[in-house]
Amino acid sequence: MLSDLWSDLRYRWRALFERRELERDLEDELRFHLEREAEKYRGQGLSPDEAMRRARLAFGGVDRAKESSRDGRGTRLFDGFVQDVRYAWRSLGRTPAFTIGVILTLGLGIGANAAMFGIVDRLLFRTPPYLAQPDQVHRLYLSRMDRGTRRSESTTEYTRYLDLRRNTTAFSDLAAYSTRPLAVGFGTDAREMNVETVSAQLFDFFDAPPVLGRYFTPAEDSVPVGAMVAVLGYGYWQTQYGGRTDVLGQPIKVGIAEYRIIGVTPRDFIGISEEGPPAVFVPITAYAGTFRGGSAQTNYYTRYNWSWLRIVARRKPGVTLAQADADLTRAYQLSWANEESIGSRITPASIAMPQGLAGPIQAERGPNQHQVTRVASWVSAVTAIVLLIACANVANLLLARAIRRRREIAVRLALGVSRGRLAVQLLTECLMLAGCGAVVGLAVAQWGGAVLRKLFISDPVAQGSVFDVRTLIFALVIAALAGTMTGLVPILQSRRTNLIDALKSGVREGVYRRSRTRSALLLFQAALSVVLLVGAALFVQSLRNVQSLRLGYDVDPILYVSPNMRGVKLSDVEQANLRRRLGEVARQIPGVESAALGLTVPFWDSWGEDLFVQGIDSVQRLGDFTLQGADADHLRTVGTRLDRGRDIAATDQAGAPPVVLVSESMAKKLWPGQDALGQCLRMSVDTTPCITVVGITEDMKQNSITDDAGLHYYLPIEQFHPEAAVLFVRVKGHAADLQETVRRQLQPLMPGDGYITVTPMRDIVDPNLSSWQLGASMFAAFGGLALVLAAIGLYSVLAYDVAQRTQEIGIRLALGARLTDLFGLIIREGMKVALAGVVIGAGIALVAGRWIQPLLFGQSPRDPMIYLVVSSILLVVAGFACAMPAFRATRVDPNVALRAE
Repeated sequence: MLSDLWSDLRYRWRALFERRELERDLEDELRFHLEREAEKYRGQGLSPDEAMRRARLAFGGVDRAKESSRDGRGTRLFDGFVQDVRYAWRSLGRTPAFTIGVILTLGLGIGANAAMFGIVDRLLFRTPPYLAQPDQVHRLYLSRMDRGTRRSESTTEYTRYLDLRRNTTAFSDLAAYSTRPLAVGFGTDAREMNVETVSAQLFDFFDAPPVLGRYFTPAEDSVPVGAMVAVLGYGYWQTQYGGRTDVLGQPIKVGIAEYRIIGVTPRDFIGISEEGPPAVFVPITAYAGTFRGGSAQTNYYTRYNWSWLRIVARRKPGVTLAQADADLTRAYQLSWANEESIGSRITPASIAMPQGLAGPIQAERGPNQHQVTRVASWVSAVTAIVLLIACANVANLLLARAIRRRREIAVRLALGVSRGRLAVQLLTECLMLAGCGAVVGLAVAQWGGAVLRKLFISDPVAQGSVFDVRTLIFALVIAALAGTMTGLVPILQSRRTNLIDALKSGVREGVYRRSRTRSALLLFQAALSVVLLVGAALFVQSLRNVQSLRLGYDVDPILYVSPNMRGVKLSDVEQANLRRRLGEVARQIPGVESAALGLTVPFWDSWGEDLFVQGIDSVQRLGDFTLQGADADHLRTVGTRLDRGRDIAATDQAGAPPVVLVSESMAKKLWPGQDALGQCLRMSVDTTPCITVVGITEDMKQNSITDDAGLHYYLPIEQFHPEAAVLFVRVKGHAADLQETVRRQLQPLMPGDGYITVTPMRDIVDPNLSSWQLGASMFAAFGGLALVLAAIGLYSVLAYDVAQRTQEIGIRLALGARLTDLFGLIIREGMKVALAGVVIGAGIALVAGRWIQPLLFGQSPRDPMIYLVVSSILLVVAGFACAMPAFRATRVDPNVALRAE
């Protein structure tokens, strides 16, 4: 049995890869049998020729015997495929311009889709490396009702994390983590890097044993202060320690504390971080227990005032998602009640209705999906439309080619080739073109995709090569789909070929009765191009709207300066004096116009306190009120306008009567119909002394470009936490030009290992504009590509039609047709298709507008001006695409045309 199987496998191997040798053996064997048969007839007295003739008759035909033997090899399909590939290769090689044009067109469409697939795959579908049982692992979200809207939070307090661990039963384990940018290293070698503060249980979620040493244990991650141990990330271990094995036990400084190295993670291990590979992993309790010199140590695990952790959980086998959500909600409600019991001023559970959700492990698939991800999803749909336009373009070219080959196809059918066999050959040509297009597309994806990955993905590792297995498979799949779609048109065309008519006709006969299909494909391209161009115009206008929006402060000339203390404990008075000194030195730097102290940084952090106003039972229910600490130069430095009253003065020191500046929106919200100046505001508790409103400022955006209501107020920094102040510096020109100069001048003032971080405000604000910037750039790029493809398609079809109508044009000219009339005839034929495409595309864009509306800013998706501009652009481009074939038609020589076939 095994010997027969082995013999059969060897025979089939030879049939596939040793074909010539097998054919020689077949020839020798047939010759041997013929000669034996002929020898028998010669022995009967027949002549050699007659004996061979009789032998061939008795044998039944050598060619039939060969075919029968080849059929027995089981490689008929493979042989047919090889023949089809060779025929397609020769056929395409005879028209290199056509072949290259099709490959490049498909390559652009496939490349755009492959590049965007890599983005969306990493954002929405890929799980962290080494994660065990990813379908059972969830990111936990906690939500509550806030002024009629349910808000989901992905971060929570360590105390809440302990409550959930204690009270949930649907999860086999929970773990918490937080990514913090901290200085890592000693002295001048220290660099700010991503540090992952994690609970010890997090490592149990992964099948990733350390390459060196061990991970920290739950006993080393216990309150109030965990063990000062650290696990190095593989990349940091390689770059900073050269992969040495003697790092275990060595000290490493992370933030303000010193840790001992106990292990190294495997390559590519990132935990659950969304910020790329962390340099170091440290226990949560070790970091929290030493945070700000230990001030957090007394309450971070007993109170609910520091929301900074994200939680992941593994669902128990057999527990459904609905059961897990219900269990998490019950545990969250118990935690909410516990928070109420310790005297925290929170909304009652009956109003807040706390609820838990076990979401996907990918953060961008959760309820707090970033707007950039939503734009990426839309851009993916746009690239699919580009591919459809490319396929329609190629299908039109293939249809024109099939019409030109009409007589050739008829001859092949007359010679006995079946229509099914012919369809397979035509499909093979299309698949070969699509395969070559996939190769070009992957090159396009690697080149252009690098830009896309940098725009959409913050993880530098994920910004690497596009050539991973998943993307390659995706590119091959869409190449096969594109090849099949484009091949359907010439296949259907060949099936409708009338054999007798085709054999009698010239190559130009019958073109126009089949032009409806080509016109439909052109119409399809034009309509989709309009849709993409309308989307591009909407995003461009949204970007212009958001860029012209007044934020309540200047951006380009402002630097944010943050002092970072490392290992030096200063008293509150010393901290405040250091910050004042930084401001004084900054004002002396050439190029600096002013410097001022503040407390919070827009879009990075915010501060809120409980507020009380007479006659209002709950100020907090009216909105989120954010505060800023400010000195006498703050408004002037950041560029915030004072509308009424006075500014904070240098005399508003500690011990002076407390004062406050409020924004216009806050004044209207708290004192509607009244003058806010002179009103009384109380803070923290309703028994504190009055804080008098002395000034009204313009509104500002603190936390969001779109949703911030501008409820903002300013307290004199000397009366409110001067030890926590940060510095804002206003420069002449662009802040980035003076960034390093300011840092070098202020760094010597920092004690010990403390260091200065200087950040242009533009770098802080721009990420909040990224969704509109990405939408505008991506829609414009792909819309422009679609427009080019549509124009090329229109040009190629009209040019082909002109070539096919040479005799007709010659007759028209011979009969006295004017050149202008002939020119107009060709132009009108193309513009009719373009105009119909504009109408259909505008209709599709109007319908799709309601879905894209949430991604726009201050822009209606039904703006008639946008539709008018887009329509004009497409019609102008279509006019240029039609002009060259029309001009060529006017250059036809009637004598040559009338003699031509």
